[in-house]
Amino acid sequence: MQFKDYYKILGVPRAADADAVKRAYRKLARKYHPDVSSERNAEDKFKELQEAYEVLKDPEKRATYDQLGRDYRPGQQFRPPPDWAQRFGQSGGQRFSDADGFSDFFSSLFGMSGAQAPAEADAGFLDVTVEEAFAGTRRRVSISENGRARLVEVQIPAGSVDGQALRIGGAGHRAALIFRVRLRPHSLYALQGKDVQIELPLAPWEAALGTKIAVPTLGGTVELTIPAGAQSGQRLRLRGRGFPGTPIGDQLVSIKLVTPAAASPEAKQAYERMKRDLDFDPRAAWP
Repeated sequence: MQFKDYYKILGVPRAADADAVKRAYRKLARKYHPDVSSERNAEDKFKELQEAYEVLKDPEKRATYDQLGRDYRPGQQFRPPPDWAQRFGQSGGQRFSDADGFSDFFSSLFGMSGAQAPAEADAGFLDVTVEEAFAGTRRRVSISENGRARLVEVQIPAGSVDGQALRIGGAGHRAALIFRVRLRPHSLYALQGKDVQIELPLAPWEAALGTKIAVPTLGGTVELTIPAGAQSGQRLRLRGRGFPGTPIGDQLVSIKLVTPAAASPEAKQAYERMKRDLDFDPRAAWP
């Protein structure tokens, strides 16, 4: 996990007294409160401020944090020392029941009893549309805990695939929750890893002569060139038009020829002319 600089988050020096910490928190909390803020990522920023203030307002937690974090920089990989439970068990080992949404970094210091991380609990599947998985979304989910229902917020990252595990960090006596993405079937798109597959119906003359077709993708419509002589089952690739990720997926377009019905005298005559004028045997390759 990464080290968090709570002083930097609140914009105060390490020598700041309790009043300065409180003033800084109140000022930033008003700015980023999700109910009133128009700032980008206000909700995430507000949670980060709450976490920083929860530590720095408490002399015991602040002293523990200062001793553990004096040699770390923001974003640096951090792990509590092996003897943390013995050295700081009284201050860090308390149960912290109001830490929902706080980071794993916080939980590793203050959110559990002793040095053991909370257990993980299987929270089941989250049914997600292909569009939601492509763009990313948030979902509020009701779970039952000790006979009571509570809401948890699950962040579904852009590019999530079927079966992907989503971990909601535990805090205090609560276990971490593991949700799994379950993609709903889509009428147009099918997923193969990060690649998106789609079937493209073509009239025989479009396939024979070649054309340009506006093809839907999850990121918007794209013009695709169909080469002359395209065959049913042939697959064309739209690079970079699949699911986000590293590497990004492609969209695979499978051609399907659709033959018009000879439902009128004119249509029947058109087929008779083709039969007469075209030297074509679809079974010429047979032995």
